[in-house]
Amino acid sequence: MRWLALWLALLAGPAFAQTRPITLIVPFAAGGATDAIARLVGEHMGRTLGQVVVVENVAGAGGSIGSERVANSAPDGQTILINQLALLAAPGLIPNLRFDTRTAFAPVGLVNTGPTVLSARRGLEQPLAWLRAQGERANIGHGGLGTSGHLCALQLAQALGIPVTLVTYRGGGPAMNDLVAGSIDLLCDQSTNAIPQLTAGNIQGVLVTSSARLPSIPTVPTSAEAGVPGVNLHVWHGLYVARGTPPEIINRLNAALRAAVTDPAIVARFAQLGTTPFPAADQTPERHGDLFAVELERITKLLADAGVRPGG
Repeated sequence: MRWLALWLALLAGPAFAQTRPITLIVPFAAGGATDAIARLVGEHMGRTLGQVVVVENVAGAGGSIGSERVANSAPDGQTILINQLALLAAPGLIPNLRFDTRTAFAPVGLVNTGPTVLSARRGLEQPLAWLRAQGERANIGHGGLGTSGHLCALQLAQALGIPVTLVTYRGGGPAMNDLVAGSIDLLCDQSTNAIPQLTAGNIQGVLVTSSARLPSIPTVPTSAEAGVPGVNLHVWHGLYVARGTPPEIINRLNAALRAAVTDPAIVARFAQLGTTPFPAADQTPERHGDLFAVELERITKLLADAGVRPGG
């Protein structure tokens, strides 16, 4: 009977494979912005696909450990990566990177885009003036090398023309916990991670890196209003599978992603967190690939202009 069951499973082919759980890799610690987006989107995609989507946090090395796992996975669509700007920054930051960012992945689709938020621990008066005066004695946390929070902190230091001490975490969740506890002075992070703590009064907002204030935190000024217009970073998430995954599998995953990011409940939750889905025309794997190529060059230049080198 055991051999009969195996034979029937082999005959089932792709239909049998689709009953297996899909693993959605978050390359950062649980509790951060990327983790929150992954769980929102992954649960909805699972319902559309008729498969369980298991979110797994594989943190470390600026997200490159989790990314490498997907790069080396079977090209069958069963292992998916969600990542942000850290994937683009990895070649310029991580020494001995064990995958080629340009060729290791196939884009599935774009998820969401939004600004970052600079927040301060409670009780810190006039944070930007304080930061200018403190310089390296102040510390700014971020969720990992190359993340939007890291790039935001680099932009801020450049805009103020001062050296600062950067504190690297394995994700935005642990970094936010330390800011709430007062263990670090400031934190650059995605709006999706900052807004819940700001609205709860656990931290104070300094600025948002967007051209307009966010409706969910209307008292927090834009970077231009705060006097540092050069801090204008936006973060976006995309889904990826291993290069070589068949187009029909990518298109199936893309359709499930589209269903998720157009669901009114998810759109409303995104709005509460200061982020939005991409326009429908930009939700194809091809447009994702186009944005990836452009942003890879932009982030590479940003790091070079900041004097950042792999391992430096």
